[in-house]
Amino acid sequence: MVSKLDQLRNMTVVVADTGDIDAIKKFKPVDCTTNPTLVLKAIGLPAYEQVLSDAVAWGRTQAGSQDAIVKAIGDRLAVAVGTELAKLVPGRVSTEVDADLSFDTAATVEKARAVIAAYKANGIERDRILIKVAATWEGIRASEILQKEGIDTNMTLIFDIAQAVACADAKSFLISPFVGRILDWYVKAEGRTFTAEEDPGVVSVRNIYNYYKTHGISTVVMAASFRSAAEVEALAGCDRLTVSPALLDQLSADEGTLARALSPDALTDRPAKLPMDEKAFRWAMNQNPMSTEKLAEGIRLFAKDLGELRKLVAKRLAA
Repeated sequence: MVSKLDQLRNMTVVVADTGDIDAIKKFKPVDCTTNPTLVLKAIGLPAYEQVLSDAVAWGRTQAGSQDAIVKAIGDRLAVAVGTELAKLVPGRVSTEVDADLSFDTAATVEKARAVIAAYKANGIERDRILIKVAATWEGIRASEILQKEGIDTNMTLIFDIAQAVACADAKSFLISPFVGRILDWYVKAEGRTFTAEEDPGVVSVRNIYNYYKTHGISTVVMAASFRSAAEVEALAGCDRLTVSPALLDQLSADEGTLARALSPDALTDRPAKLPMDEKAFRWAMNQNPMSTEKLAEGIRLFAKDLGELRKLVAKRLAA
């Protein structure tokens, strides 16, 4: 029998939501992704001990303030982890710009260019990398600049159709709608459970997918942040799905039939084109408490893990 994971691969590009080398070797995804959370987990694994040691040793040779050196080592670690992952997948590795730059267009662009240069120094060309940027208005403007320079972006923390439309207008390469975090908000707000079909996160991604396909938008939809295999199955056929090893394991062990849920040839509706400027964007986000709260929370969480990564680096540097 064919597993649901293998069936899924026939209709969707599967991306591994992990920096675990063993998991990537096991599931053989096309792409993989990193963020401060995943980098922090990765460097705690034995496979990355040498990567961490090398980065800290390099840092000890650098001039400048302690804070600047710690940040530089953190950047080096993210690229080092991404470089190792690029050796394992045939497609793209997403690497995140610092969350504390989420409201600074110029600084985001500068950091993205530096990340691309660092990968190139490691022998990894820009066509293997996606720069992850939080989909704030400022982040989307940075994406627009970077795309014109040939640097492809992965716009993360998508919770609202307004973000998706603005990213499409900016010609962003890819967006990452966060299915599970949307569900989390509604479960807490409404105090009930949801079936996969009525799951607000699933519905949000389907609406974005329908909008993009209706209007011939080439920006890739990569649903992320899944809470269950049922959510993954409900979005089978989406352009890409980034899935944790635990859920990949479940799908790999399940030999039931997987039906295609999304297809550009079978759209469930054809939404009208939405005009999107800064005023419309900010108003739409203001009117949606879920998207406003989850975007802010997501940035805070990434910033927290970035801070934890830097604390770990500072401790190793002082040892």
